[in-house]
Amino acid sequence: MINVSEQHAPRSLIVTLYGAYGRFMPGPVPVAELIRLLAAVGVDAPSVRSSVSRLKRRGLLLPARTESGAAGYELSAEARQLLEDGDRRIYAGAPVADEGWVLAVFSVPESERQKRHVLRSRLAGLGFGTAAPGVWIAPARLYEETEHTLRRLRLDPYVDFFRGEHLGFAATAEAVARWWDLAAIAKEHERFLDVHAPVLHAWERRTDTPPEEAYHDYLLALDSWRHLPYTDPGLPTRLLPSGWPGVRSAEVFRGLHARLRDAGARFAGL
Repeated sequence: MINVSEQHAPRSLIVTLYGAYGRFMPGPVPVAELIRLLAAVGVDAPSVRSSVSRLKRRGLLLPARTESGAAGYELSAEARQLLEDGDRRIYAGAPVADEGWVLAVFSVPESERQKRHVLRSRLAGLGFGTAAPGVWIAPARLYEETEHTLRRLRLDPYVDFFRGEHLGFAATAEAVARWWDLAAIAKEHERFLDVHAPVLHAWERRTDTPPEEAYHDYLLALDSWRHLPYTDPGLPTRLLPSGWPGVRSAEVFRGLHARLRDAGARFAGL
């Protein structure tokens, strides 16, 4: 079992737990079960309760009773949509092909200027780069998720989307290096590898897969990994520097997922 030096926020771990296992459980997840499952990754009961309350206030978790009458929480429709959108990034397979770009251009009246900040932060959080002032760009396959997000936030009236290809004048690889901070993204991949590649190597040397250990290592790896496909929008490999660490970090996560996810599910009661 890994002794993780990374800091994992309790609220993030709860979202990760629901994404990995909770949404597949029959009915609401009992509070007692949330406490048990989060304790296995080092989160105490008061932190679980306070984090659940915050997620409830955000409308992501809804209080509900299990069949036996125990208090529990289930995902809201909004939270399920967020997780389904995230699945396409988090569990993506081989490096994506070059399929063009989606451009987002927005105009917000001065009287609603706060929405400009929200739009910028949301587009950046979805992995968009900045092609020019007020012009945001991302791989075309991110359009559907971006549309869902902006509609949910009622920001869609301010945004126009365009789809196309980059024709020049600079080479597309040079332009991509301007649109995204590739050095910062590479450091995030390297940080993931520093912590989780040794975990995969340790499991590869083992013949057993104890459920609690598998659950512990998988949940922490997933909690680290699930943010990376938003920092790195999955740019075509040919446009990235040689030796791009994102290729290796994706391989490590897929290896951990294949080895640990199902064994961890047994500890989670699935």
